[in-house]
Amino acid sequence: MTDSAQKAAAQQQAKIEIAIVGAGIIGCCTAYYLTQHPDFSKDKYHITVYESNEVACAASGKAGGLLANWAFPSQLGALSFDMHRELAEKYDGAKNWDYRALDTISLEADIRDDSIARKLHLATSDVAQSGVSAGTKKSLNEMLGGNSNTSLSSLTSAETNNSDMLSAIRDKLKISETDTDAFDDSDDEHSGTGHGSGSGANGGSESRNPLPDKLDWIQRELVDDWSAIGDIKSTAQMHPLKFTRFMLDKAIESGAVDLLYAKVTGLKVDEHTKKVVGLSFLPNKEKNHKSPNEILSYRTEQIGDDGELETYDIDNVIVAMGPWTSKLLADCPISGLRAHSITVQPEDMSKISAFAMFTELKVADSEYFSPEIYARRDEIYVCGEGDTLLDLPDPTKDSPIDENKCEELFKYAGKLSQSIAHGRTTLKQACYLPVLNVPTSSGPLIGETNVGSLYLASGHSCWGINNSVLTGKILAEVIFDGKAKSAPIDKLEPKIFFDASVTARP
Repeated sequence: MTDSAQKAAAQQQAKIEIAIVGAGIIGCCTAYYLTQHPDFSKDKYHITVYESNEVACAASGKAGGLLANWAFPSQLGALSFDMHRELAEKYDGAKNWDYRALDTISLEADIRDDSIARKLHLATSDVAQSGVSAGTKKSLNEMLGGNSNTSLSSLTSAETNNSDMLSAIRDKLKISETDTDAFDDSDDEHSGTGHGSGSGANGGSESRNPLPDKLDWIQRELVDDWSAIGDIKSTAQMHPLKFTRFMLDKAIESGAVDLLYAKVTGLKVDEHTKKVVGLSFLPNKEKNHKSPNEILSYRTEQIGDDGELETYDIDNVIVAMGPWTSKLLADCPISGLRAHSITVQPEDMSKISAFAMFTELKVADSEYFSPEIYARRDEIYVCGEGDTLLDLPDPTKDSPIDENKCEELFKYAGKLSQSIAHGRTTLKQACYLPVLNVPTSSGPLIGETNVGSLYLASGHSCWGINNSVLTGKILAEVIFDGKAKSAPIDKLEPKIFFDASVTARP
């Protein structure tokens, strides 16, 4: 240790040391809210955030970023949603992490090629006689799926006309009345059988519940049913990677927070007090610009030939490792569910209105695909269903990507939206959601474990982004006030579900 490092360590020796394991959205929000607590003082407390890979390198940076006041669990969702809005107002979230309110819907659509052909229902004999331009025919073919085998010429066997579908096509493609006179059949009656049902221009009977007019970047005529599940008052979005980095930067600005790239390998527990007093870790020499002893304000000693270090100068440890929690706390019933996602750059982003969509797409007679599609400020985000095909990678490694799953996302989402089909895939990625494997609870686990001074915040599943800020605030309250004040967490306490002492050994 250099003289300056020794001096700094001596000056801070009396400080209360808090270690946060994991620089995802939960860990970074916790660091931020610790520094915001009324009892926090940089002269009295010091926080070290340990990260084995990169800040927000997993689900925290690869999630869609949907926020909703109906997120679960109910004791967290609504309040945390409001806190996100307040943070956006305080720090210009629209600029710094793309925060904005948006509408959210769920929809069902049949995107099988034969169904698309049937719904578009262009009688080729009429088309041939109408004088439709070559450009219009090309656009109609694109509506049938672009690269699919279905094309305008395949509709020659159509036996009936559908004025509503022709109206939809006219609206979608801006075809002139001259081009489409031959399509009209004023004797056809419009029929809709339910909420959003039918195949009219609005994806359903206009007299019942048409799709929102501003949602004009999907193939509306393919939608069989839909429902609104959130509006600009109840749902919003942000870019989770940008948000997580911003929160960590704000915490570091306090002058009491340091980031150390290191893989935490174990916890040290005093055999008499049964409290955590330290940890062991393996520093990442490539990512740290300084040695651990120059970054840390407490003493460390090498315990392995590979450079592993240990310290016994920690007062509180907060584990925020997401799906990797059980790698440190073996008895913890949290595992990882892998999910793939892509981002797409449309040809004209100005035409993409702010919507989040939960979809159920029929892709074969007995097969459905359910991507979530979020229009962001400068791109479209698409994510798929989870799988457990591969085990968690080492926390120092990135999540493995299945190219086929990413291509599947682009293919099926592109059938619903030509803006996606004609866009450019800018990112393919995968991450693991932290899932609590307990039949009586959906999680998360927040609070002190059965080991003294050892706290946990993990198992947030798909609502970790929404519930991150309240989780961080609650942990700050538990540490400084001895209990959660903002929300009840008695049913979320880790000590109810597992024994943290299994791997927390001296």
